[in-house]
Amino acid sequence: MQRPTFQNDALATNMREPLHAASQCAATVEMRRGESNLLTVHEVAELLQVPVSWVYERTRRHGPEQLPHFKIGKYLRFEERTLVEFIQRQRCA
Repeated sequence: MQRPTFQNDALATNMREPLHAASQCAATVEMRRGESNLLTVHEVAELLQVPVSWVYERTRRHGPEQLPHFKIGKYLRFEERTLVEFIQRQRCA
């Protein structure tokens, strides 16, 4: 079995170190930002510093309090850009 190769040795070192769950989630968000702007429920909770249950509750609401999201099968996904716009609208309200 071949060892995966990494473009960046620092990234390879970080991938071998055990991470706290929140740190691991934040690291995942950082790695994905270059590839895609879709976030999971856990990444949104980490970004907004709220419980995951709060994120799920806000997806079930209607009107201006609903978090902008869409479903891929049974999975909720959030576009980072629309989430930032949502936060800015909440600040104005």
